[in-house]
Amino acid sequence: MRFTKLFLPTLKEAPSDAEVISHKLMIRAGMIRRLAAGIYDLLPLWLMAVRKVENIIREELNKAGAQEVLLPSIQPAELWQESGRWEMYGKELLRIKDRHQRDFCYGPTHEEVITDLVRREVRSYRQLPLNLYQIQTKFRDEIRPRFGVMRCREFTMKDGYSFDTDEKGAEETYRKMYDAYSNIFRRCGLKFRAVEAETGQIGGSFSHEFMVLAESGEDSIAACEKCDYAANVEKAEVRSHADLSPKVSIGERGNEGVGQGFSLAMEEMKPMEVVSTPDKKSVEEVSEFLKVEKERIVKTLIFETENGIVAALVRGDHDVNETKLKNLLKCDVINLAGEKVVEDVTSASSGFAGPAGL
Repeated sequence: MRFTKLFLPTLKEAPSDAEVISHKLMIRAGMIRRLAAGIYDLLPLWLMAVRKVENIIREELNKAGAQEVLLPSIQPAELWQESGRWEMYGKELLRIKDRHQRDFCYGPTHEEVITDLVRREVRSYRQLPLNLYQIQTKFRDEIRPRFGVMRCREFTMKDGYSFDTDEKGAEETYRKMYDAYSNIFRRCGLKFRAVEAETGQIGGSFSHEFMVLAESGEDSIAACEKCDYAANVEKAEVRSHADLSPKVSIGERGNEGVGQGFSLAMEEMKPMEVVSTPDKKSVEEVSEFLKVEKERIVKTLIFETENGIVAALVRGDHDVNETKLKNLLKCDVINLAGEKVVEDVTSASSGFAGPAGL
C-alpha cells in the first residue's frame, strides 16, 4: 500500500485529556482515537506494531511448550458464582443480561472459563502438564481510566494458565514462563525488572510482575542495586526501626578505654487537650495551621471489610497500603468507609476522626 493511501489521521497538538507522553504521541501519530472513557479505536499503524509484539509473544511461548487457545469474552455468571468471585470482584466486573434475563459478564480475566474447560476435557493425569494461553480482549470497568491505553477499560491481554500434576511440576512450568517473559521483554528492547508481587485474587505462594522502568509509570518498585532483589511496593518487606531507647555500650582493653554509646533526648509527653482546627480536614491543612510537621501528626483512616470496621493509624506523612492491610487482616474486601460510617463509629465528621475514644 502507498503511504498516501494509509489511514493516518495525525494531529499537530495533543488533546487536553492526554496525560502521559506515550498517550500524547499515539494520539498525534494517528495510532489511536478515543471512543469513550477508557475505550479506544485502534488504527492501522497501532495494529501493525501490536501484531509484531504478538508474534514475539507467540514464538517465545510456543517454544516454551505453551499452546494457544481463544476463549469467549462473554462468560456465564454461574462460573463466577461457583468460584465466589461474582460478588468479590466488585464494580470492575461488567455484569450484563441476555434476552432471557440470564446473567453474564464481559470477562476481565479467564480463570473460571479455562478451569471449566480443563475439568470437562482432561480425564487423566497422563494428559498433564497442560499449558494454555490466549491473546484476547478484556474489559474491566475502571473507576478512573487514565494514562491512555495503560489504564483503560477495554484492552488486549495475553493470559496463560498451566495445569500440573504436583507442586514441583507447577514450579517448573512457572520457571519456563519466567524465562519466556524475560525473552519477550528483551526482544522488544525494553528496560525491565521482574519484581516480587502480591498474588492478588488468584492466590498462590509467590508471584512476579515484569515492570518496564519509565518515568510515566503508575507503580513504584523497591530494588537493591547490589543484589537481584526487587519488589512491588505492595509486596516489599520493611525493616522494623531499631529500638530507640537510650543505650550505652562500653568495653575495656588493658589500660586503653574503648567505648561507644549515644544519648537520645525523648520529648516530654504532654496531657491530652482539645485544639481547635476549624475547617482543616487534611493532614496538610492541619500541619500548616498548627505549625507542626506532618510526621508528628497521626492520620486515622476508617475501612470497611467483610469482617467489620477497622481503623488504621499511620504517620501523617505516610499512606496506608491497602494491599498489605488486607493481607494483615486476612480479608478479601477492603474499602474506605463513607462519611456516615465514619461518623457512626467515631462520633466525628469525615476529616476529623481520630484515635481517641475508639
